[in-house]
Amino acid sequence: MDKSLYVVIMYILTHIGLILFLYPGNIIDSSSQGHWIPIVIGIIVHFIILFLLLTGLDRFPHQDIITIYLRAGKLVTFLFLFPTLLYFFMANIITVRAYSEVVTIVFLSNTPLWAIMALLLILSCYLATKGVEAIFRTGILLFLFLFPLICFILVVAFQNVDWHYVYPLWNDDFSFLTDSSYLRSFFAIGGVFLFIGFVRPIIPYKRKKVLLAAVALIPIFIISVYIPVLTFGQATASTFLFPFVMTVDAINLTWLMFDRLTMFFLLSIVIFILLFISLVLWMSVRIINKCLLPTIKPSYLVIAVSLIIYIICLWIPNWSDVEQLFKWNTSLRFYVIFGVPISIWILGVKARKEDES
Repeated sequence: MDKSLYVVIMYILTHIGLILFLYPGNIIDSSSQGHWIPIVIGIIVHFIILFLLLTGLDRFPHQDIITIYLRAGKLVTFLFLFPTLLYFFMANIITVRAYSEVVTIVFLSNTPLWAIMALLLILSCYLATKGVEAIFRTGILLFLFLFPLICFILVVAFQNVDWHYVYPLWNDDFSFLTDSSYLRSFFAIGGVFLFIGFVRPIIPYKRKKVLLAAVALIPIFIISVYIPVLTFGQATASTFLFPFVMTVDAINLTWLMFDRLTMFFLLSIVIFILLFISLVLWMSVRIINKCLLPTIKPSYLVIAVSLIIYIICLWIPNWSDVEQLFKWNTSLRFYVIFGVPISIWILGVKARKEDES
């Protein structure tokens, strides 16, 4: 049975949760003009790695990434699954700590950080223990309630734009390619797409529909950066830690009964991130369960992994340390988001040649 709709919705929701948070600030910090150039380069990279992964997976229609690597041998399994597991750990630590900080800054300033982190992890842990199908069904429900709200906010966010700020359109300086801010922006580009390689045997989908979901995300990538730039200008927008949040905070609709849209916006994004954290928890435990500890129940592993993540999050004292963790994670992130799709594609080509011979 084709369940592409589940995958498409989860693909969109988890990416939106990542794109509308740190991505605008990363792009604005990395380039002072012609922002569409770094955005388009990132989108092209996103499509290349997605295409390679989907093409490789097509050669193994009823297998997930773990099974494919296990069949290829212990060395291949170690080379790609161990860094992937480590990357998932780092991604969850950074996400839980960073989003808790934002919630504290914007609307729960009197609530201790440890309590917000505990709440995020408890909800995500509970969802992950119920399995990937429960995560995807929750995604459908949240999509129906919250996606229209996000679309509304994206539209009304144009309220204060000044189109003169779109110039200059061209940038001769491509030094942003090595800028650490631009490299950090790839957390949104390749932070979550790997889940399509883990869910394939449980939730079958069609490649074309996943690619269409990726196409649907292109305007979100562009709008998330250009609305803050067109609202505040490059010089001012670059001083904000979360430019898109500041843009939403500047919206003033006299006919709306609510004073601030920021709270609804952030609550929606945090809920999307809960899905992301639970999905990454589920993938991490699946690797551990299949490769290291097959006799332990997955639900116990989810709880253990969540506890480890929570303890590490408590050790991170402030926002500058979160950013430092982001920098340290950059090499691992690139290794995983390029290494896994390319290796799966190569294994797929090898399997096709073996079938033909």
